[in-house]
Amino acid sequence: MSGSSQQTLSSGAASALATKNLRKYFGGLRALDGVSIDVARGSITLVIGPNGSGKTTLINVVTGFLSADGGKVLFDGRDITNKPPHEIFQMGVVRTFQNPHPLKKLAVLENLLIAEPGYGESVLQSFTRKWVKKEEELVKKAFDILNFLGIEHLWDEQAMNLSGGQLRLLEIGRALMCDARLIIMDEPIAGVAPALSHNILRKLRELTKSGISFLIVEHRLDIILDYVDWVYVMANGRIVAEGKSDEILKNPKVVEVYLGAQG
Repeated sequence: MSGSSQQTLSSGAASALATKNLRKYFGGLRALDGVSIDVARGSITLVIGPNGSGKTTLINVVTGFLSADGGKVLFDGRDITNKPPHEIFQMGVVRTFQNPHPLKKLAVLENLLIAEPGYGESVLQSFTRKWVKKEEELVKKAFDILNFLGIEHLWDEQAMNLSGGQLRLLEIGRALMCDARLIIMDEPIAGVAPALSHNILRKLRELTKSGISFLIVEHRLDIILDYVDWVYVMANGRIVAEGKSDEILKNPKVVEVYLGAQG
């Protein structure tokens, strides 16, 4: 199947993200060897594969943390290949990491407020009536997000006191404060209890209804496959299979990739 298969799956939705024949080399190692994926707008797309298959390199190249040696990265049809991370972020592409990095001594609400572009700059301005109104709007926005995520009761808790799952929700909240249109997540439920993992993934599914798209790398297939629209399987820097979540584990190529990784 090609990336156009996901377009059909998503009822003709336009691409939020597409990579075309993406390549990245480290010396003689082909970390990305012609990778083409398509993330339909308002969908959850999953990338899986054994360790060393190129998943993290793919994320790093898409978000500008590594430069591509060939191919293209398109966001909403615009070529963002090798743009610096801050420019990609400003366009609406937000990345969360496997290990969340909140400002630990700040409260949950404060972590959300400083994630809003321009907030820190505005704080340095004089407290005019206009700024006070703006701050009130941002606080309301932050509380709306906290309510949606179900962690409004933690608004004044220091981030350092949150559980692993709560930190994941905080990361999502920070992305929403930035008005993200595409959220790229590296193992968002790693180390999170199953009940909270399901809650996090249900929240992501709700967010797709507003047009937000997700590209996720995750190993816990027993939980996440129920929530995703399309799955790409990587091995040795290449896409070796793709399909719907209920079909992908039946694919002989996928079975071969994972059994080979265990051998």
